[in-house]
Amino acid sequence: MYGITTKQFSVLRDHVDVYQFMLDIYTPHWQTGVAAPFWEYALVSDWMDKSYLHRCRIWKDKEKIVAFCFHENPVSHVYFSLRPGYEALAPEMVEYAEKHMPRAGGEQQLMLTGTQRQLAQAAEAAGYSQAGGYESFFFNCEEPLEYPLPEGFHFTEIGGVDVAKACQCCWKGFDHEETEGPWNGEYEHGYALCSAPHATPEHHIAVMNQAGEYVCYAGMWWVPENKLAYLEPLCTVPAYRHKGLAAAALSQLYRRLKPLSAAYITGGGNPFYQKIGYGPGVVWTFWKKGSGQALSLS
Repeated sequence: MYGITTKQFSVLRDHVDVYQFMLDIYTPHWQTGVAAPFWEYALVSDWMDKSYLHRCRIWKDKEKIVAFCFHENPVSHVYFSLRPGYEALAPEMVEYAEKHMPRAGGEQQLMLTGTQRQLAQAAEAAGYSQAGGYESFFFNCEEPLEYPLPEGFHFTEIGGVDVAKACQCCWKGFDHEETEGPWNGEYEHGYALCSAPHATPEHHIAVMNQAGEYVCYAGMWWVPENKLAYLEPLCTVPAYRHKGLAAAALSQLYRRLKPLSAAYITGGGNPFYQKIGYGPGVVWTFWKKGSGQALSLS
C-alpha cells in the first residue's frame, strides 16, 4: 500500500503509541481489534513470554500507526489491530504473521475479533480455515446490575486492595493449589501489574470474609476514553464459590463505574456472565493452516 512504512515493535519506544492507537480505533464490540488494556495487561504480566516481542510489527502512514500485528500467550496466537480505511493491508498482515510471527510446535493460530472481515478473507485466501471460536460476554451499563453481597462478607474500600492478599486470592481462585501447591508468597508480579502505565488499581475490588481474608477478587482497568470497564482478572476461592460473591463484586464495580460514564463492563465466555445479565460482547474466531516454521525477519 503506497506510502505505508513498517517497523518492528520496541516495548520501550512504542508501547504508549500503540496503546493510544488501540484507544483511537476502539469500537464497543472490538470490530477493529482488541481493547487497549488487553494488550497492556498481557505485556506487564508474568505469564506472557516477552522474548518474541521484537517480532510484533507496526504499520504507519507517515507518523500515524494504522496497523499492528502482535502475539499474546501462547506466543503462537497472533492478533491484529487495523485502523478503518486501511483494510487493504490485511493480506500483507496475514502474510507477515505466517512468515515471521512465532510458532509453538510448528502450530500457529490467528485470533480475530468482532467483524474483522477483511482479515478473515485474507486468512482464507492464504489457506487458513476457521478452527473454532467463542463469544466473550459484556455487560451493558444501560441495564441494572444489582446482586447483593451475602451476609458475613464485606468489600474493600475504594483504593484499598492489598496487593499481597489479592495475589494469594488469585493463586487459590485460579486453582493453582491443586497443581502447584500452597501459595509461595510471591507477589511482586502484582505490583508490576499495578504499575503498568494505564493501570487503575484504585478501581480493583475484593470481597473479604469475617476474618479479613480475600475470597473473591476483581481487577479493573478503567478506560475513560472508551467508556470501557475492562475486567481482569476475576476469581473466587474454591471454598467460597456458588455463594454469589462474584456477582456481588461485579455489581459493586457497576455502582462505582457507571457514574464515571462506563458503557460496558467486559466479562468472559463462561455461562456465569450470561446468567447474571451479561449480553453480546466480542465474537472470537480462530484460524489455522498446515504447520511450518517461522522465518527470520526481513
